[in-house]
Amino acid sequence: MLTTKIICISHFQTETLFNKKKKKITMAHILNTQHLLTTSGKKRNDRDDEDGVSTVAKKSSLMACEADPAVALASIRHEFGEHGGVNMSIEASATFTVMEPDTMRRMFAGELGPENDFFVYSRHFNPTVLNLSRQMAALEGTQAAYCTSSGMAAISSVLLQLCSSGGHVVASKTLYGGTHALLSHFLPRTCNITTSFVDITDHGAVADAIVEGKTQVLYFESMANPTLTVADIPELSRIAHEKGVMVVVDNTFTPMVLSPAKFGADVVVHSISKFISGGADIIAGAVCGSEKLVKGMMDLRGGSLMLLGPTMNAKVAFELSERIPHLGLRMKEHSRRAQVYAERMRELGMKVIYPGLTDHPQHKVATEMVNREYGYGGLLSIDMETEERANKLMMYLQNATQFGLMAVSLGYYETLMSCSGSSTSSELDPSQKAAAGISPGLIRMSVGYAGTLEQKWTQFEKAFIRM
Repeated sequence: MLTTKIICISHFQTETLFNKKKKKITMAHILNTQHLLTTSGKKRNDRDDEDGVSTVAKKSSLMACEADPAVALASIRHEFGEHGGVNMSIEASATFTVMEPDTMRRMFAGELGPENDFFVYSRHFNPTVLNLSRQMAALEGTQAAYCTSSGMAAISSVLLQLCSSGGHVVASKTLYGGTHALLSHFLPRTCNITTSFVDITDHGAVADAIVEGKTQVLYFESMANPTLTVADIPELSRIAHEKGVMVVVDNTFTPMVLSPAKFGADVVVHSISKFISGGADIIAGAVCGSEKLVKGMMDLRGGSLMLLGPTMNAKVAFELSERIPHLGLRMKEHSRRAQVYAERMRELGMKVIYPGLTDHPQHKVATEMVNREYGYGGLLSIDMETEERANKLMMYLQNATQFGLMAVSLGYYETLMSCSGSSTSSELDPSQKAAAGISPGLIRMSVGYAGTLEQKWTQFEKAFIRM
């Protein structure tokens, strides 16, 4: 029976199985190779685009963009384990063997690659990391993705790939502090790449800041950290593309909730450490974009990912790939609780910021873009006006009533709270914080789902009363 199956696969597939893998053939190999070669064969036969992107890939990307992210995730190739396990095996090897010397030459010449199951070295491509990358591409509705060792590795690698010395970036003035520091200090000093920071909701200012022939990237967060300003992705993409500028969107705050590629974003970056991981135990990132972009970033001679080497460990990729299938369920509950808490906090007279509230400045824009089943995200902000009042509330919430934890990051199953101005946005100077709308007493709250909603709300009320 096994022999019959192998004969039916084809000469190319048996070469892949026998020459590339010096291990016994299992049904898992056969199933995966059949699936892989079905798609890779189409890519070889159906190329009709000047940049080498197949019609099949474009169609599948479009379909993924239009679908519920959960549908797209459930539709991709399932990677089986070495001995037919329902979970894939971890490919922990740094380097890979070949059966014939000429195979290695062909791999380095670009004739054979991961698309047909040939691997060279895990800084380049690794099968386990590649599987997670396929999941991230499906999640964001892009042709391809590449997973990195951190979110900042993803962001910096993309900017270094898309921008050259003397280049220019237009970016939102409200960004995660590390990204702001990268754009305002590191890139100008080391690469002669400058940035103009603008109010991303002022589309006229965005258009005016773009210098045709010099500006290479428009960069913003789909939901800004920590003010929760929502970017009008379709309009911003239109403005940028009319002037020949690439659009890069950080979607860390809103996986499943927003799909930037559907609305025109060219590249979507993530800190997978947050909601996608969900356990506050892994540092990781991802770049999601076109096949051409990812292949360019992995080019042996000029690719930022290949040459800078922000490589994800295969064991990390395996852990993350097991968490993505239930990301949708987690995001729904994060968002549900954030919506209820925001409404109740407003009833208490608190100054609360949440895109799901009708008085949020971009509520209408957000409503037009969100994937409805997933709400408006799991982040809300409370403006206590002064750092002293913010710290007092957080101290009661953690130490008196056990509502949540004082910690940076987000996407954990427990609620996490931090005073942004003195923590995750501390890289901005006072004038930059004021321009970004970050008050000294702004608390960023990542709403968890531990315990019951009513139990946690009672804990919040007790702390608020003590204030």
